[in-house]
Amino acid sequence: MSISRRTILSGIAASGLLAPVVASAAGADPAPAQAPAAAQKDKKILFVLTSCNKIPETGNPTGYFYSEVSHPWKVLTDAGYEIDFVTPKGGEPTAEGFDPKDPVNMEFKNNAQYQAKLANTLKPAEVVPSDYCGMYYAGGHGAMWDLPNNSELQNICGTIYTNGGVIGAVCHGPAGLVNVKLPKGQYLVSGKNVNCFTNSEEDAVGMSNVVPFALETAIRDRGGIFQRSDNFQSHVVTNDRLVTGQNPASAACVGYGMLSCM
Repeated sequence: MSISRRTILSGIAASGLLAPVVASAAGADPAPAQAPAAAQKDKKILFVLTSCNKIPETGNPTGYFYSEVSHPWKVLTDAGYEIDFVTPKGGEPTAEGFDPKDPVNMEFKNNAQYQAKLANTLKPAEVVPSDYCGMYYAGGHGAMWDLPNNSELQNICGTIYTNGGVIGAVCHGPAGLVNVKLPKGQYLVSGKNVNCFTNSEEDAVGMSNVVPFALETAIRDRGGIFQRSDNFQSHVVTNDRLVTGQNPASAACVGYGMLSCM
């Protein structure tokens, strides 16, 4: 019996693999990441979501993966940070993988303030990078089509990072990082420990021949030092204010990792 990609990903998002454990850049033993004692309520974090709602090659629906927004949102807002949303096209993006049995999903869905923001996401041209102490890229397969070559978002990311901000990404969200360059011309991921949805996970969900490129391979090609766990296990890497997670099960941990770098 075949199992759909959405069923697999929704299952791991709700699998209980969301304990806040973050691996250090040097591969040290994982340790719980704690929220800062005094939250910086005057600081904001920019969440990047895909505008792509249909896979060009198949016509199948896609979008951002719901728990990859709701779980980091919960971690970061509980710590006192305000979240803004940006998409390549602005406006309301499409979600996939929504699980109503996930209490964090329901908390996010029922938050009127943030649902209003989500329905009216910023366009990149409306973003002022200096307003943000961090930037986070949510996944969902749609990110593979409209994030890698968006120069406006690349510039925002590079500016926030150069200004001392923290960059986070999970699952397919690192597609938005593969072409980000820093002022001296080096790729953001070059020489850093990084992970994302792995090639073997892409094989497992039957999407390797659909996505426009292999994300793990692209990160390696950009000089990233790729780290991973077994398929669909939570794995988060922090390295020099860059925090990346492997799959939906890693989403909350990326939020904790970002807090540890603030």
